[in-house]
Amino acid sequence: MHCINKVSLTSAIVGIAAIALVGCSEAGSTAEPAPGSTVAVDAPAEAPAEASFQNDVLTTEDVVIKINDVKTIQVGEEGNEYGEKPVIAFWYDTTNVSGEETDPLTAWIRLAEAYQDNDPDAENKLGVGSLPDAAFLDSQMNKLKEGGTVQNAIAYELSDTITPVKLVASTNLGQDEIGSMTFDHRRGQVAHVEAQRPPE
Repeated sequence: MHCINKVSLTSAIVGIAAIALVGCSEAGSTAEPAPGSTVAVDAPAEAPAEASFQNDVLTTEDVVIKINDVKTIQVGEEGNEYGEKPVIAFWYDTTNVSGEETDPLTAWIRLAEAYQDNDPDAENKLGVGSLPDAAFLDSQMNKLKEGGTVQNAIAYELSDTITPVKLVASTNLGQDEIGSMTFDHRRGQVAHVEAQRPPE
């Protein structure tokens, strides 16, 4: 009986010593590596290109959107045959630069919103109107391949035909503004008024 207890005690001591040595080994693992040794590290992903919106081009880490044309279309005119309000329409190219799944319509909707500052009490975000160009009816939601470019058009319903339209580009559901462009459409011909970047 005494012999069994002694053996058990010896086994317990050996076990405790082994655990202590393992603990020391783990604690010592934070030591600096020896010169010339190779150490595996978790390298961060390559930083995305800086997002920008200038000269009619919206650039993000996933897509590049280039605005080719902007027009005001009155009710009943081609591109707004069935609308009840005049619209401002944008024709644009979307290029998939990252391989992330997207299409021309979704890429625009996720990044751009249009406003008319004609309400003294609240922001006046414009609603999306009907597709202003039937040529893109079947392609506006085509998935873009990496490096692929597809054309599309989109329209916003105007709340009046005098107040300029401010197109704001942002990420994270509108939380991080990239920049904005303002368009004057009072004479039927749309002209750029200004382009702005958000304050640093």
